Amino acid sequence: MTSNPILVEAFRGGILESAHRGALAIVDADGAVHSQIGDIERPIFPRSAVKVLQALPLVESGAAERWQLSDAELALACASHNGEQGHVDGAAAMLAKAGLDASALECGAHWPYREPFQREMARLGQQPSALHNNCSGKHAGFACLGCAMADGRDARAFLSGYIQPEHPVMREVTAALQSTTGYDLERTARGTDGCSIPTYAIPLRHLALAFARVGAGTGLREGQARAARRLRAAVAAAPFMVGGTGRFDTRVMECLGERVFCKVGAEGVFCAALPELGLGVAIKVDDGNNARACEVVMAAVIEALLPLAGDAASLLRSLSDVTLKNWNGIEVGSLRAAPLLRGLARTS
Repeated sequence: MTSNPILVEAFRGGILESAHRGALAIVDADGAVHSQIGDIERPIFPRSAVKVLQALPLVESGAAERWQLSDAELALACASHNGEQGHVDGAAAMLAKAGLDASALECGAHWPYREPFQREMARLGQQPSALHNNCSGKHAGFACLGCAMADGRDARAFLSGYIQPEHPVMREVTAALQSTTGYDLERTARGTDGCSIPTYAIPLRHLALAFARVGAGTGLREGQARAARRLRAAVAAAPFMVGGTGRFDTRVMECLGERVFCKVGAEGVFCAALPELGLGVAIKVDDGNNARACEVVMAAVIEALLPLAGDAASLLRSLSDVTLKNWNGIEVGSLRAAPLLRGLARTS
């Protein structure tokens, strides 16, 4: 297999200390490739990067309207959140609207991502629940969808095992993923995600196509297009719910609003929709690095493609050309987007 090119370089003491290779696809809603770097045809697991695609049935089915889910709650359905109190309360509120509680969630429990929240919980003698799981909003969305699908049956009994590939809820979610990406999920590798739902291997080109469609609203059936617009508007109205304090997705969407919908996944995957350009972006960093590499690539792509000024330009440059400091606050090096990323807009 040919090596993918270097996308991010780490410098220390004036020399290159390490480098991160990867691939990038930028595609329009008709499937035309705007830009590509590296291998964009190799199927990869997108993991949490596709949560907005997985949330489409929640809205398209009418379940979101039936349970009167707010902007913040719909944004949470697309989230990989920090487990801050607003996230925990939001997931609990979604479940309550459908007559459920946290015991309905099948995502498992873990401590909040950020250390200050872990320490505060420990100080109070609290243990994490499924509501603290970074995927609790997505799973609360699945539960709300399932309650609507139960249609008079015992909702709790109907929901049992909703994480399994053949459950009616997961079949709806998988169908949305297949129709938006245009990729045959029956013929690709299937794994199990960290939150226990199925995850399917999909090439970057098809992932970028799905995000272009979500941003442009074309290439989707009418109900999906409406659902995509609703979810993008909700995330723009409540970007904190998608990540939380200090998180890349939240910071970028707080600054740029509906100009960008971006969502990180695990193992160095990042996807985005750029609605004003009608483009979708999909990134995979080969070594699975998220914060040190994947975010740098996404920031550089947004910089290259979108006209930016003022605070937006400053924020994206700080995220694509990162100053590294040690625990004493001393500058020790930098992370930089590779030159081939800086030339995207000029060479495409």
